[in-house]
Amino acid sequence: MSEYKAPLRDIAFSMNEVCGYSEHYRDLIGGEVAEPDLINTICSEYSRFCGEVLHPLSRNADEEGCKFTDGAVTTPTGFKDAYAHYVEGGWPSLSCDPEHGGQGLPSSLGLLLGEITCAANMSFALYTGGLSGAIETLAAFGSPEQREAYEAKLIKGAWNATMCLTEPHCGTDLGMLKTKSLPQADGSFAITGTKIFITGGEHDLTENIIHLVLARLPDAPSGSKGISLFIVPKLDPQPDGELRANGVSCGSIEHKMGIKGSATCVMHFDGSRGIMLGQPNRGLATMFKFINASRVRAAFQGVAHADLGFQKSLAYARERLQMRAASGPANPEGPADPIIVHPDVRRMLMTQKVLSEGSRAMLHCLAKQLDISELASSAQAREAAERRLDLLTPIAKGFATEIGFECANHALQCFGGHGYIREWGVEQNVRDARIATLYEGTTGIQALDLIGRKVLADGGSALEEYCKEIEAFCVDEQDSPHAGELAPLAREWKSLAQSIGATALEDPDEVGAASVQFLMYSGYVCLAYQWAQAAIAASAALKAGTNEADFYSAKLVSARFYFQHILPRTRSCVVAIDAGAESMMALPEDHFVF
Repeated sequence: MSEYKAPLRDIAFSMNEVCGYSEHYRDLIGGEVAEPDLINTICSEYSRFCGEVLHPLSRNADEEGCKFTDGAVTTPTGFKDAYAHYVEGGWPSLSCDPEHGGQGLPSSLGLLLGEITCAANMSFALYTGGLSGAIETLAAFGSPEQREAYEAKLIKGAWNATMCLTEPHCGTDLGMLKTKSLPQADGSFAITGTKIFITGGEHDLTENIIHLVLARLPDAPSGSKGISLFIVPKLDPQPDGELRANGVSCGSIEHKMGIKGSATCVMHFDGSRGIMLGQPNRGLATMFKFINASRVRAAFQGVAHADLGFQKSLAYARERLQMRAASGPANPEGPADPIIVHPDVRRMLMTQKVLSEGSRAMLHCLAKQLDISELASSAQAREAAERRLDLLTPIAKGFATEIGFECANHALQCFGGHGYIREWGVEQNVRDARIATLYEGTTGIQALDLIGRKVLADGGSALEEYCKEIEAFCVDEQDSPHAGELAPLAREWKSLAQSIGATALEDPDEVGAASVQFLMYSGYVCLAYQWAQAAIAASAALKAGTNEADFYSAKLVSARFYFQHILPRTRSCVVAIDAGAESMMALPEDHFVF
């Protein structure tokens, strides 16, 4: 079973040579603290921690899983010590407010490191993701008293956190939730209800868990406009520092296809004391700070699964001997050639390589926009970054998780029958990857959000702005081998959105029928933009006389492969979008027979 090694060289290339992070950090308020040597040291040290501490626990976590006994959850062997090392290293506090114990580094750094955590040990990573989202939500919407009471403990990692959204009967349709919040004389609320699919809802890693819970006030309007958000601790802090049981209990944990070391809980709130976070009946809008951050983190999970599978299948393809190369023996002294010589294996390896590296660069650019939205000195720059985040987040979450699962399957296929058995670890990666396309909003939900709310609702202005950027790049870099292929796609992207909007006026089902194809088309164009930029950066390095000629030459070949073998997938997306909803919706329900 091959080991995981964080792709630090490619991360550095993406950050600095494609996305311009060194200059980016200098332009932020307080960004001078994120100087290049410090960032390199942090990435190197965190990579070592993940490789030495977290990754060795991954397989055992899958085999052992979590144990549930009388409402208590025990995490897999080694997790508690690993979490203690995680806290001791100060990793939860990297991107947090220094006034509450954080280190004040930009938010993007935590997201970038999240890819390494996920690839090293996906189950462990899920215990840290909720922590980050809760800190960000408290920082954005918490009162000074709430921040004082909870934020420092979360930043230190002494307490953990969850978001409690969905319920057994409502799934994604949160407007149907029934959890109640009754006002109390002291200004608090009694929270009563059941939440499901709560990641890390109960565990033994920290002494306390802070739940952010969506619930309804007695006089709340129906639907999603009548939801408020509450801070509900498992153990309620008292003025004297005592932690008192708060009517929060875990009813069960789910038995899952993958991520078995992560406890997915059914949580019961029985008159639990909660305090409102944000404004009454504005809970869903407040929680979207948490939800959007979780969607970006899930996108990085997609990259992690793609890269982990690539590393494992590449190592195997170099060693596994099978048949002879069509062009003649590549290993004449051996009984057969390594399978990496065969074109179909190369197809799968190259597909993993270009999808993982291209998506990484796309997400690094998205993380930059998060920094700008928070720390730019100009209000105009912050607003522009928010628009770009709104547009690209559903693309990133939907597309990156879909290609992560695709790449995990390619990796398994490279192993042949050996991939289907447990000893190599690739089947675990396939199972772990599958959830990423589902939680934080399925691909279909992301697609509807993209075309409905982020494109059609604003008349396509955010998309128009991004496409103009791509077209301007193509004009500036017209001598680039890929600019001529990219520019027409930017124009077609806008045209597709307009076409979907026009047909939807006649038939509302047209939006849903086209949405996933539109999202995948969008993702392929975004990656084409990244690979065009990567090719320019690589060409510049080669012309300058780099001592890493192999690395940069590989980037040029990879860009060419992406444009020749992956980008043509946009053609099938266009055909399916143009076909419309008619054949999709024509079959009567009772004709779905078997």
